Amino acid sequence: MNELHLKVYLNRSELVLPDGRIQRFPEGGMTPLARERYTRISEELNQGYLVRQILVCRDRSLELDFEQLTHEQKQLLDQLVQSITSEVGRALVGLTILQLCIKSIAPEQSVRLHKGSASRRDFSWCDGISMRSLDKQYITPTLRAYELLKLNADGFMMTRSLAENYPYSLVYKANIRGARLEWANLVELIENHEILPDIALQYLLCQLLNQAGNFRKLASQVIEKCNLFFESVVINQEIALNLILQHIHRSDYAARLMEISMHSLMQALQEYQAFPTCVLKPLSQMRSANKKHGNIGDIELLENRQIVEAWDAKFGKSYLRDELEELSEKLEVHPAVERAGFVTSDVPERLDELQERCEEIEDIYGITIEILTLQNWVKRQFDRGLAEGSVTESGLAMAWLKAYVESLAQYRREVAPIDEPCYQWLMSLDQVLTQNI
Repeated sequence: MNELHLKVYLNRSELVLPDGRIQRFPEGGMTPLARERYTRISEELNQGYLVRQILVCRDRSLELDFEQLTHEQKQLLDQLVQSITSEVGRALVGLTILQLCIKSIAPEQSVRLHKGSASRRDFSWCDGISMRSLDKQYITPTLRAYELLKLNADGFMMTRSLAENYPYSLVYKANIRGARLEWANLVELIENHEILPDIALQYLLCQLLNQAGNFRKLASQVIEKCNLFFESVVINQEIALNLILQHIHRSDYAARLMEISMHSLMQALQEYQAFPTCVLKPLSQMRSANKKHGNIGDIELLENRQIVEAWDAKFGKSYLRDELEELSEKLEVHPAVERAGFVTSDVPERLDELQERCEEIEDIYGITIEILTLQNWVKRQFDRGLAEGSVTESGLAMAWLKAYVESLAQYRREVAPIDEPCYQWLMSLDQVLTQNI
């Protein structure tokens, strides 16, 4: 195996990959095919390609599916966004967005070759395109307009370290500030078609929407209002549940909020060590509670990395025969499970019929299965926490609301990595809190 390296000649560069393959990049004016790709990319961006992607992520986020991204790929994108400070990191995020747009529109275009020109006076790769022009015309103006990145109006490609006459790769030597290694690894994934560029673009935009300045201001405002609520009302289990239900029922995608509310209560219980031998599994992406991902439910407690307790939220669905059969199949590969169940927003239907099937599954796997309304499930968890003696009802209710608000505010991404932009959820929560203070 070779060591990855770049050879630079008078008229070309050659990137030598570890497996011995060589990628050659001849220098010179843009070829007709490169010009055609550049025109196609420009036209798509001019017609609002990036704007449409942002609007989908902002307004229809729960329709998105990021399951085709691996955990490692999400981590790279997360780290890229988290590296942004007032001083560094913005240019690399902007460049990654541009590269993902390019690969989505024209998969055959290399995202390594950031310079392309018909003029002999300017440096150019024959197969390159002018990323600086695309940035200044389409990417930076759009990101500025939607307040996703605070960028200079001239564009991030004016950054000298991104303009060196070498192909972008892991051996690109310019002194780039920010998440350089994460960006370089993403370049390899994009160029080798190992990541879906349109899905990665949407994931990255969702994370930026959750970090935007307006979102942060709103998040701080809602957290402050939650604290005022605590000062104005003596909180108990019923008050906390009613406030959360008000929010769920006046918001879009109520099913997802039900999952988040349940997970938030378990976060609060974990803080008070209500299940000292178990660890709460981080909140999963919506639609991921299936056999493919090894999930049993939306809420899972782990002991020695094995699921021992699982609850699946069922909003707007009260007859659960199919769900019981799916649970039975999942239990075949999860022998450590001791308790599993479903939590419904409505009163469960035909419980007598389901109870017989529950008992059959319980006998087969030696577990306990329950079907509870959200109100009864919340009471069960409060009883569990109070039985430990380390928290009062008021303290647990406050901790639950705090976890719920902070999860939606993106303050708890380690345990609640919510991929959906939460702006509209926070807006409606702000209104609910205002009405209850």
